[in-house]
Amino acid sequence: MDHRYYGLPFLSAIEVFEALARHLSLTLAASELNLTAAEIRRQIKVIEDELGTPVFVVLGADVMLTGPGEDLYSVLASIFSKTCNVLRTIKRGGHSKM
Repeated sequence: MDHRYYGLPFLSAIEVFEALARHLSLTLAASELNLTAAEIRRQIKVIEDELGTPVFVVLGADVMLTGPGEDLYSVLASIFSKTCNVLRTIKRGGHSKM
């Protein structure tokens, strides 16, 4: 399935993945994103279907990252951190050196 953004799964699913990976809690991720736990699970399924592998192991309301999930979260955390730094620089009237 082709998506608009570089072959990535839907960006909303990526946002849900990042929040769930950061909190490792369906309840906390759902609360942060103003979604239900069922909606969180549905978005994660989009990513897992796209990748053909699980990215989380669900343990009730808590979750654990699988190896592929850890790999994906590591990259996303770095990208989001760099993006925040660039946005902060731009807001202060500066220019990013990236």
